Amino acid sequence: MSTVQGAGVVVTGAGGGIGAALARRFAAEGARVVVNDLDLGRIGPLAEEIGATAVAGDASRTVDAARDALDGTVDIYCANAGLASPGDVFADEEIWAAAWDVNVMAHVRAAKALLPDWLERGGGRFVTTASAAGLLTMIGAAPYSVTKHGAVAFAEWLSLTYRHRGLKVHAICPQGVRTDMLTAAGSAGELVLAPGAIEPEAVADALFDAMAEDRFLVLPHPEVAGYYRARAKDPDHWLGNMNHLQQKWEETRA
Repeated sequence: MSTVQGAGVVVTGAGGGIGAALARRFAAEGARVVVNDLDLGRIGPLAEEIGATAVAGDASRTVDAARDALDGTVDIYCANAGLASPGDVFADEEIWAAAWDVNVMAHVRAAKALLPDWLERGGGRFVTTASAAGLLTMIGAAPYSVTKHGAVAFAEWLSLTYRHRGLKVHAICPQGVRTDMLTAAGSAGELVLAPGAIEPEAVADALFDAMAEDRFLVLPHPEVAGYYRARAKDPDHWLGNMNHLQQKWEETRA
């Protein structure tokens, strides 16, 4: 893609799964890539494999270091780092706070650091790895579902506020993807997500299709669009169906 060739790209949470797949795809398309993760040991081999630069540390604070590594310019920022955060309303507040910080506020902080340059240049691309849970919900994972809704909402806000000034925004909302995060979802993930799980590379393909079409919503599982429409058309019917799924999950755990 002409928008990717030679572009400076940052991918957070690139130590595996979707992040690693995105980094590999951007590098294969000719981008100059910075990969980020908390643990340098997780991204060092990937950086060597694809000719990227590894920048370890908190995804919330990585923009300046990544910009330096890319000779001063970030063209595409993939806010991919995330926490699965299972639990219900009784989950410890520390779990809620961590989910909010990583799944939402890291995006806010990155945008705050990137926007001045992007608006001055009249262009930039912000990619949020959210989840179908951010459009719908996910049983057994209140902190995850709520904060992924927040991630989608922030991406929407960025797009509607700055698209006339050249900012392009994409929200990736997959269901099950064969990653460590799916494993962390436990029995709820096995019931809801595992049967239709896809490989991380399919998520990267879906993003590139959306970028080619300048499309905000990235749905690696196309059926999510139908679920989203059904939820909007008849919320009570949709919630009833989800509650039946909740009951089925509770029965499997009894």
